Amino acid sequence: MNSRRSFVLGAGGVAVSLMAGKASANNRIRVAVLGVNGRGQDHISGFQAQPNAEVVMLCDPDSNVLAARAEKFETKYHRKVKTETDLRKVFESKEIDAVSIATPNHWHALAAIWACQAGKDVYVEKPGAHNIFEGRKLIEAAHRYNRIVQHGVQLRSSTAIQEAVQLLNKGVIGKVYMARGLVFRIRPSVGHKGDEPTPANLNWDIWQGPAQEHAFTRALVHYNWHWHWNYGNGDVGNQGIHETDMCMWGLGVGLPNRVTSMGGKFLWDDDKETPETQTSVYHYPEQKKIIQFEVRPWFTNTEGGVGVGNIFYGSEGFMAINGYSSYEVFLGEKREPGPKGNAGGDHYANFLKAVESRKTRDQNGPVETAHLASSLAHLGNISYRLGRQLEFDPGAERFVGDEEANGMLSRNYRAPFVVPEKV
Repeated sequence: MNSRRSFVLGAGGVAVSLMAGKASANNRIRVAVLGVNGRGQDHISGFQAQPNAEVVMLCDPDSNVLAARAEKFETKYHRKVKTETDLRKVFESKEIDAVSIATPNHWHALAAIWACQAGKDVYVEKPGAHNIFEGRKLIEAAHRYNRIVQHGVQLRSSTAIQEAVQLLNKGVIGKVYMARGLVFRIRPSVGHKGDEPTPANLNWDIWQGPAQEHAFTRALVHYNWHWHWNYGNGDVGNQGIHETDMCMWGLGVGLPNRVTSMGGKFLWDDDKETPETQTSVYHYPEQKKIIQFEVRPWFTNTEGGVGVGNIFYGSEGFMAINGYSSYEVFLGEKREPGPKGNAGGDHYANFLKAVESRKTRDQNGPVETAHLASSLAHLGNISYRLGRQLEFDPGAERFVGDEEANGMLSRNYRAPFVVPEKV
């Protein structure tokens, strides 16, 4: 890998590198983890477990969380790790080869784009983007700056799920015409939290980033932002991205021509804005295929033994995908057992393989899949919020004859945290 670097002034005043490469003394890929309160903890342990990588920096706008993670890191790995509260300074660092993004959803795409501009490779949590516009911009940035961008959907690296998709393509359940995505998770009331002064340990400006200014509230920090439109995308855009990705992968489809979604809050009077219960339908009339996606928040039954996962339906039977690493086939009217498998994989290792080879074909979760899986969730959410069925042009990535819906393909960004038209 080329270690020469040339810097220009990029978006948000970040000094960006057009050329970067692995240059650590021990020849390991040096990783910074952005967002270490939740999923970022798995990123730390996941990359530290790799023989060809090392975590050298942690970044979080909450200094208390950051200090706790740094202390835990030193205790576990017997060395200190650098810390930073402003992710822009991470991108400026010549000591970083790759960034792993586990921030709230509204930061994913912009952080990844800035990282690409700075010559860093990127592992980004699901969803790859908070809206459809910025997902497309992320693809453009990855290609322009020749960066490896991996979407954090671990099932893509499961050898069992890869086998399941191969079987679907070979006709194990006949002609496959429908996929279901299921997210049945226990999501209790989050109650009501009012506004309050920002705690001294939190850089609230950085935390809000691209979102519009809002007073600090514990209704958002540090997890329940998932249920507010400015920061999250509900459960279809949270846990559900694994399943939207699986639906499209197994059916062999892209974005749909028609979408309708409905649901609501039927259990809790609380601060959540996103629906507790939601059913979305995505129609592919030319391919004669359909996707159904369902979110349930509370006590419920499984379907085909699946509570979180996917079910594929064909002319000869159905396939149940349970979680991230197992599948089972049932054939005919009597649901006779067919092939099944249960085996995982290492999505972090797969990302690093591509970083070293510089070949996107080595990736299991390339940037294009991040955009498509996220966009399917966004389409359902737009239909839900507008309360009507929508016609969509997958080629143009625009709604047909509906400017109100098209206005929801992007957002009003808060300077300087702006996803630009030209990346």
